[in-house]
Amino acid sequence: MYLADRSAPAGAKTAPDGGPVRTRTVASTVLALGAVSLITDVSSEMVTAVLPLYLVAGLGLSPLGFGALDGVYNGVSALVQLTGGHLADRVRNHKLIAGIGYGLSALCKPLLLLAHSLGPVGVVLALERTGKGLRTAPRDALISLSTPAELQGRAFGVHRAMDTTGALLGPLAAFFILNMAVGGYDAVFGVSACVAVLGVVVLMLFVPSGAGPGPAAAGAAKPAGAEPAGVNLREAAALLRLPRLRALALCAALLGLTTVSDAFLYLLLQDRTGLPEHWFPLLPLGTAAVFLLLAVPAGALADRIGRRTVFLAGHALLLAGYGLLLWAPHWSALPYLVLVLHGLFYAATDGVLPAAVGATVPAKLRATGLAVVGTSQALARFGCSLAFGAAWTVWGADPALAAAAGLCCCAAVAGFVLRPGPPAPAPDSATDAGTGTGRLPRGTR
Repeated sequence: MYLADRSAPAGAKTAPDGGPVRTRTVASTVLALGAVSLITDVSSEMVTAVLPLYLVAGLGLSPLGFGALDGVYNGVSALVQLTGGHLADRVRNHKLIAGIGYGLSALCKPLLLLAHSLGPVGVVLALERTGKGLRTAPRDALISLSTPAELQGRAFGVHRAMDTTGALLGPLAAFFILNMAVGGYDAVFGVSACVAVLGVVVLMLFVPSGAGPGPAAAGAAKPAGAEPAGVNLREAAALLRLPRLRALALCAALLGLTTVSDAFLYLLLQDRTGLPEHWFPLLPLGTAAVFLLLAVPAGALADRIGRRTVFLAGHALLLAGYGLLLWAPHWSALPYLVLVLHGLFYAATDGVLPAAVGATVPAKLRATGLAVVGTSQALARFGCSLAFGAAWTVWGADPALAAAAGLCCCAAVAGFVLRPGPPAPAPDSATDAGTGTGRLPRGTR
């Protein structure tokens, strides 16, 4: 897909005839990784779609027990993200670290067939999330490094749209397997394992092995045969001195502390509507369908008007969904409205945040910077899962959700006020940000 960049910023490169250079708006690396994520998400979402019901209705866990397990499901990947990001930058092979992560997750899927109590299930989920933590930052770094800075939002939007196609197909597959196959949950886990292996094969065959900076870091020509050296821990720790990165990490953490997990949101919807159990796996489809339709437009909008603005607007939409669950529980349209708002929330946040980070962090530390912000957000969501599960158990669903909504409003205001000063030009800013100037792209605001 080669298109003329009609909105090229000032200072953009021009062709010999004076026109804009024809640039690949979506790099082949982005499309290949999107295909891997699509297949892997079919596998993961098959499990995720049935897991809340399997644990609560099948294994008899309390909301507090489920909150703890859901926290493990999200928190372990957060802790491992830093390791995955730093390793990828250190060895300068993002594909290798991402492949190890995808492989570990695939290996854990069949182990769910053997786990039938809280302890073993928790261990398997922790290992599976370890794989996700290892692969997330290297994968996003590959996307960022292969894309010009001014198109990062669109590139991440395309990847997230393909990823969400898998999230759309996974629950559908789980629904049909639960209703047609002998063995119920075990059949879902078995098929999920086979699909996960296919994702690893596609990664190995079709994702380029190069880990060096692509167009996003093409501010200066490199000597022939020159390869960037791996980074050490001191260089990685120095990232925390970047004011804009600290602001992004803090904003993501504050809002993550008030983001009720998808599983709890779907359990609340079922509680409000009395949805039969066999329809429960279809609830994520509403979120995924809206996310799929709007991920690319939301990413392009963020590139144009500012990623911070779109990111905060997404949390405002999530807050509206909380309000509907609290104050309109008897509306017949409640499930549809909440799922639409939930999908809009993901479209406005999931790809926009890494796009903002990618335009802020030097190319040689891209995976580490993405891991710092991703870990901040994921650890905060881990805390939210534990707190929400405990609040639901002690106070009930409505007070717990009301507390989350109130805190979300406060966090959104804090995120709006949190505005770092203008970035100071760095010695390698032109090279690492891909802008050709000492300023960061407009979309990082």
